[in-house]
Amino acid sequence: MNETVKEILTYVILIIIVLIIAQHLNVVVSGSMEPTFYRGDIVVLQQANMLGISEFDPTTVKEGDIVVYDAIWYDNPVIHRIIDIKDINGTTMYMIKGDNNGSPDPYWVKAEQITGRVVTLGEMPLVIPKIGYLSLWIRGL
Repeated sequence: MNETVKEILTYVILIIIVLIIAQHLNVVVSGSMEPTFYRGDIVVLQQANMLGISEFDPTTVKEGDIVVYDAIWYDNPVIHRIIDIKDINGTTMYMIKGDNNGSPDPYWVKAEQITGRVVTLGEMPLVIPKIGYLSLWIRGL
């Protein structure tokens, strides 16, 4: 194999690795989860569906888990904690709330809306502090 092909393959592999890592990081854009994590922190996620690969089953989340979900009341994914789980008309539903918010999110959430779960070490979420500020600045947030 010649050197040019090796170099191209090296770049392709690096790009794939960076894309996979990027799918597992989420920049916190608000203070709704303080003091658990802060605006500008990056949290590490498991994905419910990453290119057809399921790293966890959303139906297995439990009270206390911090999840990312597609909210019907907000245009972007929301990252908050599950505070209650109930069976409503035969469907398991999740009440979710930001730790720093006075009240729960406005609607119950179905498992199929949950797209990610924050990775924890023991009881502590895996957080990379403050390095997400650059992303917030670039995005104008």
